[in-house]
Amino acid sequence: MTERPYPFNNPESLALSAEYAEIRQCPGLTRVRLPYGEPAWLVTRHEEARAVLADPRFSRAEAGRRDAPRTTPVSPIGIVAMDPPEHTRLRKLVAQAFTGRRAEALRPFVREQAERAVQALRAHGGPADLVEHVALPVPIQVICELLGVPVADRDRFRAWSEVVLSTSGSTPAQFGQATGALMAYMGELLTERRTAPAGDLISALAEAGAAGERLSEVELVQLCIALLLGGYETTATELANFAHTLLTTPGAYTRLCAEPEAITEAVEELLRLVAMPSAAAMPRYARTDLDIGGQRICQGEAVLVALSAANHDPARYPDPGQLDLNRPPRQHLAFGHGSHHCVGAALARVQLQETLRALTRNLPGLHLAGEVSWKPAAFLRGPRLLPVAW
Repeated sequence: MTERPYPFNNPESLALSAEYAEIRQCPGLTRVRLPYGEPAWLVTRHEEARAVLADPRFSRAEAGRRDAPRTTPVSPIGIVAMDPPEHTRLRKLVAQAFTGRRAEALRPFVREQAERAVQALRAHGGPADLVEHVALPVPIQVICELLGVPVADRDRFRAWSEVVLSTSGSTPAQFGQATGALMAYMGELLTERRTAPAGDLISALAEAGAAGERLSEVELVQLCIALLLGGYETTATELANFAHTLLTTPGAYTRLCAEPEAITEAVEELLRLVAMPSAAAMPRYARTDLDIGGQRICQGEAVLVALSAANHDPARYPDPGQLDLNRPPRQHLAFGHGSHHCVGAALARVQLQETLRALTRNLPGLHLAGEVSWKPAAFLRGPRLLPVAW
């Protein structure tokens, strides 16, 4: 059986590889081989992607018992690699902190942080790096506020996360060292909160674990790491990606400056359009023989869902590769679907909206002012350096 080398995407771009469109036209699914692990079936069409993500006949936890297809030396840990009821149990512990109501309650704080970051950018003067001055500080401040992680430690966990989320730039030893450092760091914070609760999410999780929620110390640590990395790294990368996309699409940024009321829907279109992941991740294993898209999947075979490819499916989105700020809203899969739908989606939306509002309100003349430097060998594609002026 022919296996295509995977990933397809160019790390120094936000464009979706044309190879996805090519295989989407082929009947059935495509067999792919990642840098690590066994081969997998790749799902690229929107309808089939939603079906797989919501189908209980697939297991995420099985990946922990297999040589799972992956782009990193070690498989993801924690809540992203669990099935119900264990996944449900852990998700319930954090869901209240990430509800839409809670995200809206945090909007004034997010708006203040975004305004402060943009004003600091202005004070620095151009050209300046939008990543360092805006895209990173806003989500780091927000997730540190929510979790209770000291902002002073941002450089430490930022460095660790870059290694953990590297696809090929880190050795297995470096990956293990960074993961171990993160686990030790979170373990220390949990210990501190048990003796001196601080009214933050880490304190609440530590208390829940002590109150009979059957959470092991390892589960708590892994959950906190997942929240930290997912809470700032993805949002920071998307902020830089959105700015780059708007500034390289003629008229897009100018329009949002003139029509700030369009920003909410613009965020949804950008979430759909920007192909941030370098590859599909989090394989699902068939619990039984089944059919997906006319392809027979045998029990025990791995399936990868390419969310970005599904978001570019022309059967659902006409002219999918174009940024269309007039596109009628249609549900996208940027935050996943089903039981593993991103628990922080509402808070991420608030941060993306408020940061774009702060930029367009204060810097209507924003433009690129130098060569963009891209993250090397990172799972989350995006600018490492985004020089701008105004």
